[in-house]
Amino acid sequence: MQLERHVRLYRSGRYQTLKIPPEFEFQGDEAVIRKEGDRLILEPVTSKDRLIELLETLEPIEEELPRVEDPPVVDENIF
Repeated sequence: MQLERHVRLYRSGRYQTLKIPPEFEFQGDEAVIRKEGDRLILEPVTSKDRLIELLETLEPIEEELPRVEDPPVVDENIF
């Protein structure tokens, strides 16, 4: 059974906020929020390897990247 509860949205300066009911509280003091369509998804940060986890969620780049000419550096006497 999935928990569901209606909550009230508040204004705090320029931010929209809400109070998270106790049964939905996360451990720790950090979370990640993202928007997918009209949904906001809030997830607790549980690992210090967040960059690796983020990179694993990204789709590979399918497009062919242009070749870049990269000639060797020429020594210059600047004195």
